[in-house]
Amino acid sequence: MNFCLTGKVLLPDTILDPGFVHIRDGLIHAVTTAAPTGLPLTAAPWVSPGFLDIHVHGGAGADYMDGTPAAVITANRAHLRHGATTVLPTTTTGSPAELTAMLQACQQVAAQWTPSHGARLPGIHFYGPYFAPEKVGCHSPAGQRSPVPAEYEAFLATGFLRVATCAAELPGALDFYRAAAAHGCLVTCGHSNATWTQMEAAFTAGMRHVDHFWCAMSSVASLRSTYGTPMQASMEQFVLATPDMSTEVIADGQHLSPELLRFAWQMLGPRRLCLVTDANRALDMPPGTYRFGHHTTGSWFESNGEVGFVPGQGLASSVCGLDHMVRQMVAAGVPLVDAIRMASLTPAERTGLAHDRGSLTPGKLADILLLNDDLTLRSVYLAGNLVHW
Repeated sequence: MNFCLTGKVLLPDTILDPGFVHIRDGLIHAVTTAAPTGLPLTAAPWVSPGFLDIHVHGGAGADYMDGTPAAVITANRAHLRHGATTVLPTTTTGSPAELTAMLQACQQVAAQWTPSHGARLPGIHFYGPYFAPEKVGCHSPAGQRSPVPAEYEAFLATGFLRVATCAAELPGALDFYRAAAAHGCLVTCGHSNATWTQMEAAFTAGMRHVDHFWCAMSSVASLRSTYGTPMQASMEQFVLATPDMSTEVIADGQHLSPELLRFAWQMLGPRRLCLVTDANRALDMPPGTYRFGHHTTGSWFESNGEVGFVPGQGLASSVCGLDHMVRQMVAAGVPLVDAIRMASLTPAERTGLAHDRGSLTPGKLADILLLNDDLTLRSVYLAGNLVHW
């Protein structure tokens, strides 16, 4: 397989216009400003690296916590249709048996993966169940608990966890962070009401990332209600002030305003900010009532076709793909090059995957998107193979 894609080529820090991406045997062979001679040529307005979603729960009626290979493949195919060529399936709160079934289903799909299975699956995001009780959000509170080595060491020993989350204030959190960091995970704090002091301790233990900025996390106001005065600095201030910290935003147009999206980019830059979907099983499904997490034990939420929510309580993750998130960032005033980077190379760098994906770089996998002028998807290539839905 030897061919060329051409258009305005989106590189991490610039645009080649026109640019040419030469693909050979499933890899990017060369990126040039001149067309290779004698090769089949496919043109589009934009040529982009495939996206990486490091925080995603499901789609097309399936949640990864359903714990079956069929559910994993269904969700992976759905997100591939939205430009995510790599995903890290993300756990919710749940029983040890449910978490184990989810992990094993993902491992099975990864071991047998072909492009027909949808997005690549190099590991999972171990997200629930280690949330602060008051920050569980739309997740089932029945599965919330503090970390204990007897549980998490078995999951870490599989070598299949790439991201590991825990609320910093929980008993045992620092030991969890140290163990996850020792296994090479991107260690994150999420669903937490942590203070600056607790974040400092977490950072020392290996924590380097905060899940979905401004969502289910501490603020000066939330800490005042717990600790009184003097008011305490929160997770927000710690992330903004600490250069080695990164975070992520859900840019669906429902969770955060354009001003907040632009502010996050202005303060953190494209190398410290990732785009994630946090999408649930209602992605690409009609409005209605759905389970968040396992199909029989997960908590109920509603989707109006634009976002998930629990009536009278708050939002319940997104129902949109990464292609939508990129368009929302651009609409908020973020340069396209940066929006694409935040959906591709930055999450690849943070999760140790940038050696073979995340940018249009010679030697990397030919996981490539062709975009229309309005940034909607025209075509998706996995390992140089045009994907057919």
